[in-house]
Amino acid sequence: MFRPRIAVPAIVIGLLFATACQAQPTQQSAKPPPKLDNIPTGMQAALFAGGCFWCMEAPFDKIPGVLSTTSGYTDGFVKDPAYRKVANGETGHTEAVQIVFDPKKVTYEKLLYVFWRNIDPTAKDRQFCDGGTQYRSGVYAYGQEQLTAARGSLDAIKKSGVVKETIYTEIKPATRFYAAETYHQDFYKKNPAHYYRYRTGCGRDARLKLIWGDQAGG
Repeated sequence: MFRPRIAVPAIVIGLLFATACQAQPTQQSAKPPPKLDNIPTGMQAALFAGGCFWCMEAPFDKIPGVLSTTSGYTDGFVKDPAYRKVANGETGHTEAVQIVFDPKKVTYEKLLYVFWRNIDPTAKDRQFCDGGTQYRSGVYAYGQEQLTAARGSLDAIKKSGVVKETIYTEIKPATRFYAAETYHQDFYKKNPAHYYRYRTGCGRDARLKLIWGDQAGG
């Protein structure tokens, strides 16, 4: 059957690309994943998933005491996952950011506070305009102390009444974290125009403001 071709304005196509957490690689080599046993003496790690990992590096990078943030994938069932397979929901992973921090300068509880206020915890298997389990939100704890703190932070949010809908963010022990490809690291610094088009087009900041009010962004 003949199907007429429908012309799509270029501006619409541009917006579609601007509102997707995707970018073409400039090189395919993967950044070696940080290992917990290689973290400098006295430092600790935290692992959070809050949708597109580009948007989760920025809020933590500005916190005094945070040494590094690494975008990557966690909580999946495939070894050494590649971005396209993760983005297509084929590996079980979710996009995440691993943070190395100095506990003498910033507490894990502070990182939890910033994490919650940079996500929409009421969204199930998605964050903002990105849908699928690969964009589910989560706190992945390194050890019982972090797990207890994470659950306590969730209880505090529920008791506060700030978030009035069901919270779907998962809290569980951390599994293997794989660093994402090099072109994803520090994306908001290397490609600021693309990053801000995506962030604005996705309505991320507007939604955070609606949920968290003056606390949005941490």
